[in-house]
Amino acid sequence: MKFNIIGSGGCVSLPKPLCGCPVCIEARAKGFPYARCGCSLYLEDARLLVDTPEDIGAALNHAGIRAVDAVLYTHWDPDHTLGIRIFEQLRLEWLDYFEGKKPESPVAVYADSEVMDDLIAIRNKHGSFLAYYQHMGLVTPQVLDRPLMLGDIKITSVRVPEGQAVSVFVFEQSGSKLVYAPCDCKPFPDDPAVMDADVLILGNTFVGDVLKDGRIIGDDHLLRKELHSFEDALAIKNATKAKRMIITHLEEDWGKGYDDYLALEAHYPGVRFAFDGMKIEV
Repeated sequence: MKFNIIGSGGCVSLPKPLCGCPVCIEARAKGFPYARCGCSLYLEDARLLVDTPEDIGAALNHAGIRAVDAVLYTHWDPDHTLGIRIFEQLRLEWLDYFEGKKPESPVAVYADSEVMDDLIAIRNKHGSFLAYYQHMGLVTPQVLDRPLMLGDIKITSVRVPEGQAVSVFVFEQSGSKLVYAPCDCKPFPDDPAVMDADVLILGNTFVGDVLKDGRIIGDDHLLRKELHSFEDALAIKNATKAKRMIITHLEEDWGKGYDDYLALEAHYPGVRFAFDGMKIEV
């Protein structure tokens, strides 16, 4: 299986608009991989996209993606869904539309049942955005109530046990396994499906105890209740027996740039930090 992390950023893009911190200044000057789009993943074998952050169009262009047949959603949060208008750009030709020609090959949209309910609830006074795109023939929503087979790739949705509806996705092919848990995955699922991965891609993790502007994350800081610490992430890697781990959903608030993460990697064998355009083969 060939994966491409087309977005490795967090709740805001990097550089953050209006921000004058050193990390954002460097990202503006150097571009990718110092810059980061919102968190998203692309599976080349199935032409499958995971999540649609607001800047997903820019991420697809930067990665040189030429086809998307399906989109898989982890959860409803705005930084993972509010690029939903990408369905218009993927399938809608406006001149054809006004001449009565229907779009061909709608994008399959997959989500766990409760996540799908959340997606449908994203709406304005006229109704659901997803239902609107379905009416226009751009998408075909499909609930994941069992493992999904795309060719010989098996995709299993594993529910995060507490809080809002969130899916961790397990991709398997010919004995190889990749687990993708980009956001809101605390507590991490205790499920046999997530064990023994060749690659674990994990978000929801703050990196270091001293963050942007010297902010100290003490033992009693509320952030520790919401997110994994980097030490927590290492413990998850060990507990699930993952061979490799990649940390994604890297927030501008962590106060670290691309070079800082490269330096950290040197101290942790089997651990890498994601960047936009990072390719993984398992």
